[in-house]
Amino acid sequence: MTSFTLADVRERTYKRRDAWWTVFLVDPLAARLVVWVANRTSVTPNQITFGAGVLGAGSAVCFALGEWPWLVAGALLFHLSFVLDCMDGKIARLKGNGSVFGAWVDFIFDRIRFFGCMLALLIGQWALTGEVLFLLLAPVVTFLDLVRYLNGSQVGKTRQSMRAQLRAAAAGDTRAPAEDDPENTEPDGGPEAEQGGGADPDEAGAEVVFVEEVLRENPELDHEQARERSAEAGTRVIDVHQGFTRKFGWYGRLRAALLRGRVRPHLFSGIEFEMFVCVVAPLTALASALVPGATLLVPVVVFSCAALAAFEALIVYKLWLATRDFGVEMARLRSEG
Repeated sequence: MTSFTLADVRERTYKRRDAWWTVFLVDPLAARLVVWVANRTSVTPNQITFGAGVLGAGSAVCFALGEWPWLVAGALLFHLSFVLDCMDGKIARLKGNGSVFGAWVDFIFDRIRFFGCMLALLIGQWALTGEVLFLLLAPVVTFLDLVRYLNGSQVGKTRQSMRAQLRAAAAGDTRAPAEDDPENTEPDGGPEAEQGGGADPDEAGAEVVFVEEVLRENPELDHEQARERSAEAGTRVIDVHQGFTRKFGWYGRLRAALLRGRVRPHLFSGIEFEMFVCVVAPLTALASALVPGATLLVPVVVFSCAALAAFEALIVYKLWLATRDFGVEMARLRSEG
């Protein structure tokens, strides 16, 4: 029987970069639980996902009851549910027993848990206090979470499209679609990829190095060092984040420091948003145990919405600057070709 160690879990299951909440508040506990579960039980990832769903349902019930002791219990259950949610993926990667359907189940349970607990929290507080503000916050939180998913998907797709077009242009494919082509939204380079006649993607990829990819693989490097290392290797260096780097020179140093600790630079993403709404906000109800009527629940939820919106806006701004650099790089590559 295979005996997994904590080192195995860290090496095989930890993401190279993750949300700070996961890195500092989840992984230390989840990794140790994974070692015990993997070595002593035959529990499957889907069963762990189901267990996370049960804890999430318990959290929602606690939130619906409204009083401060139940809010604290609901916050703890929600956090433990998230710990289990992280464990299922780790077990799957460690034992190699994950499945495509399991990934779908995990995603669906995540969304049901968050929306169910968030609505139970806000509606429960409205029923307890009669404050309409709690009902107004529910659609705001829902809207921002939806925007986050749509924005993340489309930004990733746009970046892939830009890289595919730049690789094609570097390989001398004169039929590479223009950057403003509305039909060019496919991650693999658009309709032309299926028609033949262009450069081979593998050959094109071997000639081009993107500075952003070098930085992702080597977080110890700064922006200029990444460019220099790539140029010394004899590859064609492409940088679509020059504009952002010029405007925010300090960001590279912050990013490198965070990545060395496995923390991704997107400091307030979906995970932090969910945890602040369903863990931090209800935990502030402890204040009402000391000062009757005192609550910071609404300010924390409002802060969470504002922080998520700000980081999503920053992502869009960075993408906009990248599209400007993309046009410059495309022009340079076509002139060189």
